[in-house]
Amino acid sequence: MPEIIIYTDGSALGNPGPGGYGIVLLSGPHRKELSQGYRLTTNNRMELLGVCVALEALKFEGSDVTVYSDSRYVVDAVSKGWVFGWEKKHYMNRKNPDLWKRFLRAYRRHHVRFVWVKGHAATVENNRCDELAVAAANDTANHLDDKGYRPEPD
Repeated sequence: MPEIIIYTDGSALGNPGPGGYGIVLLSGPHRKELSQGYRLTTNNRMELLGVCVALEALKFEGSDVTVYSDSRYVVDAVSKGWVFGWEKKHYMNRKNPDLWKRFLRAYRRHHVRFVWVKGHAATVENNRCDELAVAAANDTANHLDDKGYRPEPD
C-alpha cells in the first residue's frame, strides 16, 4: 500500500469568525479534495479539524501517512508530544479538548508523521488547501455549526 500524503489548512475570517478547512489527500495516482465551512469558529480549530477529517477519511487502518501542515499549533503539539501529556491531564486548561480527543482516536489508527510547511509559500498543495479553506469559510450558504466551539470569557 503506498504512503498517503495529506495536506491540510484551516482558516478563520476573524478569530473567532466564519471558518473552514481544506484538505488534499494523495495516494499513488489518486487525489481527493475535501473542505467544509463553519459559521463561528477559530483558526486553530479549523487547522486541527482538517487533520481529524483527513485521517478519518482514510479507508485502511494502519496506513503510513505523512501530514503536511502550516499549523505550528497542530504539528508541534504532536511532534513534541505535548498532546499526550494533555491527554494524561484530561486536557485541563487546554483549548479544543473535543478535537484533540477526536484527533487521537484517528491518529492511533495509523502510522502518522507530521511535517511543518511554511504557509503561503511555494508549497503548491498547501496553497490549494488554503484556497479550499478560505472558499469554505466564505461559502455561508453551506456553513455548519461548530458544536465544540466555546467563546473565550471576557
